[in-house]
Amino acid sequence: MLEIKNFSKTYPEGKKAVSNLTITVEDGDLYGFIGHNGAGKTTTIKSIVGILPFEEGDIIINGISVKENPLECKKMLAYIPDNPDLYESLTGLQYLNLIADIFRVSVDDRKKSILENAKAFGIESDLNSFISSYSHGMKQKLALMAAFVHNPKLLILDEPFVGLDPKAAFTVKQMMHKFCNDGGSIFFSTHVLEVAQKLCNKIAIIKEGKLIASGTMEEITKDASLEEVFLELTDNA
Repeated sequence: MLEIKNFSKTYPEGKKAVSNLTITVEDGDLYGFIGHNGAGKTTTIKSIVGILPFEEGDIIINGISVKENPLECKKMLAYIPDNPDLYESLTGLQYLNLIADIFRVSVDDRKKSILENAKAFGIESDLNSFISSYSHGMKQKLALMAAFVHNPKLLILDEPFVGLDPKAAFTVKQMMHKFCNDGGSIFFSTHVLEVAQKLCNKIAIIKEGKLIASGTMEEITKDASLEEVFLELTDNA
């Protein structure tokens, strides 16, 4: 589903943020991407979704190159940044319908998705309020609803649990599992290593722009906790 091949990103001032990164996310994978602040996680994610241009390597989504056909790639994915910027002059429902219109989602399909997810997140009564009145957590819930409304094949999430209350975080984990069990793929960054260990079937660890470990959770952690392995690997790399 997602192939990152020898990907490198150097910023105009000369800083190399990511160096020769190769990761493969297969159908059904719930793939965690972890590293310290500044390790290159967000740079990689922004390159996958077409926000940042890059020269070295390639990123392939379902057989299509992000470099060569970015629009087709964007049709297949949904991206949620760690601090989503939403159209605050719209109501929550107007925003969801806007996203559904962009992706040409039928009226029946969007209604079903919006009703199900609004109920799951407990924000049915807030959808007619302006987004400007939403808390950070409510904006995160709305962004997640917008991600699911067009039934993407690939979800790219940057710190998806930031700002969520415990109930919403539990709901998101359930939605992520269902999405992958239905054949979708998720690639997400997180600082919450305990959650990553329980949630992910595969993991990649990045330090200073370089991949230092990747594989199944069992291969990486063996009998240790992910936190212990992460600290050992990043301290010794």
